[in-house]
Amino acid sequence: MQKIDAHIHFYGDHPECLQLLERLDVKLLNICVPTDNQGRWREQAEVYQKLATTAPDRFAWCTGFDLPRFDDPDYVDKVIDGLKQDFAAGAIACKIWKNIGMEVRKPSGEFLLIDDPLFDPIYEYLTKEDITLLLHMAEPLACWQPLNENQPHYRYYRDHPEWHMYNKPEYPSHQTLIDARDRVVAKYPQLRVVGAHLASLEYDVAEVAKRLERYPNFAVDPSARLMDLTYQDPQVVRQFFQDYADRILFGTDIVRQQSFAALAETERQAWLAQTEERYRSDFAYYETSERMTIRGREVQGLGLPADVLEKFYVTNAQTWYPGL
Repeated sequence: MQKIDAHIHFYGDHPECLQLLERLDVKLLNICVPTDNQGRWREQAEVYQKLATTAPDRFAWCTGFDLPRFDDPDYVDKVIDGLKQDFAAGAIACKIWKNIGMEVRKPSGEFLLIDDPLFDPIYEYLTKEDITLLLHMAEPLACWQPLNENQPHYRYYRDHPEWHMYNKPEYPSHQTLIDARDRVVAKYPQLRVVGAHLASLEYDVAEVAKRLERYPNFAVDPSARLMDLTYQDPQVVRQFFQDYADRILFGTDIVRQQSFAALAETERQAWLAQTEERYRSDFAYYETSERMTIRGREVQGLGLPADVLEKFYVTNAQTWYPGL
């Protein structure tokens, strides 16, 4: 079965990368991550655009935009002009990252949230142009909790304390960020919105389901959150995938942002083997009902039905990201 990875960051510029994707029969939606307002992320966009132009059957790309410049009265107009250029160059979606809400502050010192009126003209433009908005708002709930070796995100927050919000009351809470995101989805019912990483509600599929029930214009991907699913009742998770079979898009969030072509042969082969193993283990989790070991943890596979898998792997990505 063909598959579309609707959330990845993969600098697949070596012929062996294409061979891997052909062997797995996977197409990638490369996601830009605008981390600053200096335009440095544009180098990433140029790589992803080139890959999609060179091998459109295996690559597509999602753009973004610079962070706000509060001293620039033309900021929003420049964002929209940049988006127009990117969509003309083949981008099929736009992403906003977690630095909105968790990092960027307004001149007043307040954190800039995703529902700030500053962004309204951008949302209106995306709605008018029928472009999907991918939102990575907030972080896993564990971000606001004490470090716990038994949680799937322990290593990340241990190694990236700058993103660990426990005992940092000056930062917005998880609920504050989720509420701001939900207000955007509600305010623009004609705007297609995909909530990355199970909409940052990875700890309980019932919480994800509430949003899918409430907002018909909302879908999610489980990228980088498969392990969170394994901590929940597999029958409940399986039922969630069946109940919302039209609203969940396959994604991995594999991150390889350095050129494969620039790697030494041994390192490139190691990365390719690791990527293939990651895909095959993820596929096994969704497709089989067997016990298996993923990332060092013994888990129960979901064994999703064929019709659900087809939507999950292919149809939903094509529906929620027209152009794929």
